[in-house]
Amino acid sequence: MNTTKINCFLLVLFVIGFISCEQSPAVTKIAFGSCGWQDEQQPILTLAAEQKPHAFIFLGDNIYGDTDNMDTLRAKYDRWGAMEEFKKLDSATKILATWDDHDFGRNDAGKWYPYKKESKEIFLTFFKEPAESGRRKHEGIYHTEYISSGDKTIQVILLDVRTFRNDLLLYDTSAKLPRESYFYKPDYIPHVSTDSTLLGPEQWQWLEAELAKPADLRLICSGSQFSIEYNGYEAWANFPHEQKRMLELIKKTKANGVIFLTGDVHYAEISKLEESGLYPIYDVTASGITSTWDFATLNKNRIEGPIMDNHFGLLTIEWQKDPVIRMEIIDKYRNSRIEYTIKGSEIRFK
Repeated sequence: MNTTKINCFLLVLFVIGFISCEQSPAVTKIAFGSCGWQDEQQPILTLAAEQKPHAFIFLGDNIYGDTDNMDTLRAKYDRWGAMEEFKKLDSATKILATWDDHDFGRNDAGKWYPYKKESKEIFLTFFKEPAESGRRKHEGIYHTEYISSGDKTIQVILLDVRTFRNDLLLYDTSAKLPRESYFYKPDYIPHVSTDSTLLGPEQWQWLEAELAKPADLRLICSGSQFSIEYNGYEAWANFPHEQKRMLELIKKTKANGVIFLTGDVHYAEISKLEESGLYPIYDVTASGITSTWDFATLNKNRIEGPIMDNHFGLLTIEWQKDPVIRMEIIDKYRNSRIEYTIKGSEIRFK
């Protein structure tokens, strides 16, 4: 083969390679889930590891501690960490985490849980939080992480919906509920007073500063569901003024690209909250690493699901000029039970 032919051959390879790169945008995968009993096998974590995600986010109820004995709580974390499935996930990807009530310490607990400082230390130690982390310098475990892909940035905001939260209001038969009847007995009713809080003043101040920072996509991670309607169980809807405050804060900061990732309820669904003057706020709930539930609650904002089998969630972002964001729920049989796709332009201010 003469020099001319070699040069032509190399040029063809270069053009093919260039076209291939143009047709194959960079891809970021974020897996997530919640609600796993530390004494049950967790094959879901192995399936998540097989996806080779850039990160896995634990959304709370990562163990079922439910104790005032910190030795018991620590031992439950240790049993979970010793599982082969957890080790596979830990070696396959970066693990991020926040908590919900059962790993915080007690079912449905909030600011009055007496061992929240001790519980926090156990949580941070288990998840290998660096000694210099800002997470160790303030009350609660709220925190931000960033995941980069080339010049694109995903902001992962890990909320703490336990440390500062006021008590919930118990349901009674005289309560005036947003709906006239339920096929189950509600546990709680919404707060009507605006002096109650879910996040607390310091976390709200921190969150405003975080949302003002630049990012191409923002994942707000909360143990409690955000975009659902009131259903009588734990959710942001029990603090409607706090839910409204979040929406107003997104507007105020002009924070583009917000998606909520949530857990808690022992099934999967995608909810879509419509708000005047704001793009749709999607909430992808993945709750069922080992836990299951008998029914899904009322939710007029549900657009996909529910999925009652054990599962994990997966976001796949293709970084095109207008990014393509695929939201999936993958069950224990490796089936993609939910696949819902949006464009980045759909979750931006116009």
